[in-house]
Amino acid sequence: MEEKKELMRQIKDEVVDLKKSPLYKYRTENNYLPVIGEGSHNAKIMFIGEAPGRNEAKTGRPFCGAAGRVLDQLLENAGIKREEVYITNIVKDRPPENRDPSPEEIKIYGPFLDRQIEIIQPKIIATLGRYAMGYVMTKLSLEDKLEPIGKMHGRVFAVPEEALAKLGYKGCEVKVVPLYHPCVAVYNPHNLDSLKKEFEVLKDL
Repeated sequence: MEEKKELMRQIKDEVVDLKKSPLYKYRTENNYLPVIGEGSHNAKIMFIGEAPGRNEAKTGRPFCGAAGRVLDQLLENAGIKREEVYITNIVKDRPPENRDPSPEEIKIYGPFLDRQIEIIQPKIIATLGRYAMGYVMTKLSLEDKLEPIGKMHGRVFAVPEEALAKLGYKGCEVKVVPLYHPCVAVYNPHNLDSLKKEFEVLKDL
């Protein structure tokens, strides 16, 4: 655990000083914080979103705003404790006006996420939203399975052994579960029930 904490601290230090990021200036001008991640470093389930919003950038905590409240409901409904999972995003700094992350931003921040997966070695990787789904599925050699998120959400994909070996996994199975981003229930509360059903997939796994 101490080694994992130190490796995560190194990631945080590098992101804090990431001057090559196009989001660095925006962060410092607005007194925002980078959002590295939160939760158990021994988590069996890792949730990966796209990028932090305003509340997240102000506090340095992932999913602490409206979408975070929905995520908390979904976890509670599925009987999953938030403190036992790990929650992060691909992009660690807030894009202006909560716009979608750019390909350049994903390319810059993606390696930090790769290292987080390697450190935690979760058994289930739940992606939240289409950008996280696309990045993770491609990174884990599942790009041939990619379809629009409307067809992907709630399905379970086994990660090939060779992709796991590159991340230091040894002799275990890892599943990727693409899910809608919790914000879909913020914009339309009628989506909450269907999201709850999808999260029960995680409980079953």
